[in-house]
Amino acid sequence: MAVAELTLSSKNYSSWSLRGWLLCRLAGLKVEERIIAIDDPENRAELLLLSPSVLVPRLTHEGASVWDTLAIAEYLHELYPQVGMYPAERIIRAHCRSVSGEIHSGFANLRSALPMNLKVRHDRFPIFSGAKPDIERIETIWTECLDAYGGPWLFGEKPTVADAMFAPVAQRFLTYAVPLSPRSAAYCDTINGWPLMREWIDAARAEPDDIEELDIEF
Repeated sequence: MAVAELTLSSKNYSSWSLRGWLLCRLAGLKVEERIIAIDDPENRAELLLLSPSVLVPRLTHEGASVWDTLAIAEYLHELYPQVGMYPAERIIRAHCRSVSGEIHSGFANLRSALPMNLKVRHDRFPIFSGAKPDIERIETIWTECLDAYGGPWLFGEKPTVADAMFAPVAQRFLTYAVPLSPRSAAYCDTINGWPLMREWIDAARAEPDDIEELDIEF
């Protein structure tokens, strides 16, 4: 497969960068990572959502420049349909696309209440009431998928686009000790034990600490 470039932001704080990276690894696409400097003013503006256009993660491959995580997922699926980033069966594939799109576009209260930070673990953390419906909806999605397709991943025996999209959420739940059903907790453990996730976490923990902890999702 061709070498591509994947532009990323902070590995510790950026859930969107994590999603883009997982998608490339799921596809088996070899990428050269380009990390935007933390002290770059444009990057800082992007991280704080002060920029009108957020272009990270961005995949550059054979003349194409693709940003937005779902756009990256669809691009990779077009190139490598044989790797099974989406389920093979049409109705199940539609379900996978639907839950992936839902996490991509929603859950604003969860994002602001529980920002991604892979370097910390809280024994307990106050969760404001506005985020609780988001947590309940995510647990409903997970339970429906795990019941329907048998786990341990959302759509069966191997990870798909949906797992890449929900991986940062699972990490948030672990970081902030969110009370979960046993089924949801087991899924979080599946995500946390994923070798790709462990590779990313190790890189995040090695990231310099010369950035203020952000209080907003990016």
